[in-house]
Amino acid sequence: MLAAPLAPPRSAAAARTAYWRRLLPLLAALACVTRAPSFARPLWNPDEGYLAVQARMLAHGGRLYETVVDRKPPLVPWLYEGAFALFGSDSLAPVRVLAILAHLLTAVLLASLARRRWGDTAGRTAGALYLLISVGLNPEDAQAATFEVFILPGTAAAMWCADRRRWGAAGTAVACAMLAKQTGGAVLMPVVWLLHRHGAPRGAVLRLAAAVGAPLLAAALLTHPAGFVFWTLTGSGTYASSLAGSELHVLARGLTNAAILTVACAGLVPPVVRALRLARTGAADLWLWAASSAAAVLLGLHFFGHYFLQLTPPLALLATAALQVLPRERLTTAVLTTACCCVLFLTWGLLAPRPELTHAQRVAAAVASRTSPADRVLVWGMHPETYWLAARIPATRYLTAGLLTNYSGGRDGPQVGERYAVRGTWPVFREELTTHAPPLVVDDSRGKPYAATRLPTLRRLLAQRYAAVGEVDGAVVYARRDL
Repeated sequence: MLAAPLAPPRSAAAARTAYWRRLLPLLAALACVTRAPSFARPLWNPDEGYLAVQARMLAHGGRLYETVVDRKPPLVPWLYEGAFALFGSDSLAPVRVLAILAHLLTAVLLASLARRRWGDTAGRTAGALYLLISVGLNPEDAQAATFEVFILPGTAAAMWCADRRRWGAAGTAVACAMLAKQTGGAVLMPVVWLLHRHGAPRGAVLRLAAAVGAPLLAAALLTHPAGFVFWTLTGSGTYASSLAGSELHVLARGLTNAAILTVACAGLVPPVVRALRLARTGAADLWLWAASSAAAVLLGLHFFGHYFLQLTPPLALLATAALQVLPRERLTTAVLTTACCCVLFLTWGLLAPRPELTHAQRVAAAVASRTSPADRVLVWGMHPETYWLAARIPATRYLTAGLLTNYSGGRDGPQVGERYAVRGTWPVFREELTTHAPPLVVDDSRGKPYAATRLPTLRRLLAQRYAAVGEVDGAVVYARRDL
């Protein structure tokens, strides 16, 4: 009896295509499921509101770092502006879809990295673990389409390219991460370490440096070079350094958010610790990536929950590396535990009330009812989303009281007031309110240290030209007297 002929061997390209044909739909479905709560609210936090208002101002002729200002680089405001141009500015659903795509791209890059190093199973594990733990924060941090979300694909792409010695592409990816938020540049550390490990040829060093610098220079030239440097680098010293009187406040926030993320990673911590005791995983660059990301979270000592998102890609890869040296049942246990934790966070996102959103909606309704669509208004507070919800134009380029008082960092200490503002902002603010006085001003400070009554310049402006005409949910409404 003749033996059956051997099946022809599959080519590496065919095997790779089949692998991704099966894995990509699964990762896409998981990305959609884990981001489903993001569509349950019109917006999640003030950062989304800030970006939405910026995008509207840019669409109406505003110029970034001149008449539209923020401490962040321009990539995410441009993404919002583009989404609004295509789909309208009444909903954040389009940018939420962009956020899903950003998470999916990050998961795919991590899966590819893990597969190259440890095999097919590791690739599937890394992609799934990342998507599961990336929701492991307060929903207002994990589900919002904010700056940190758009850092992640750039950092993952930088590591993917460096792993393949594509130094020019790695530098471009680093620059993209930095243009989403300055701390995206932390991934440059493991990229440079990989370059050093591969011998650091002169040409590769030059390609990496040029690829990092060119997009940053282009962004500066496309906006306003001096303003770009000031608002993204040199003009935020007080924000990044002042801590006096707020030590316990920021420490509690940091510990709380670290504990929340630890719960999300409960299934991954034991295998990582055990693997460290049993064997080396050969993942020095991943540890450096995690360390540099942790340094980015610590930078400025603010510890907001969304900062911790930057830790999730290296954590997913480190867990995958650890699970390769442990018995297979450990992998199943880790993934199932992580999935159960993910379900808890998704339930939290769907069911938890958002009282600050309700407050902003009430104030926005009052603003809309007292003004016409063409009116400029001033909402003095930390909720720029009020402008977006009310569909009204801000009377100033400074969308929160934080830029004018240093309250932006959530600090509750003594370093809040006019003297701690971003340099040069108060003369501009005073001129804006004097030259084109808004018909309506809302003091939404509600007893916070940046209250209008504690700021001499704003207090005088209100006393000279405005009268209190009502109160909405604790916010005081002022109307101009000559109307």
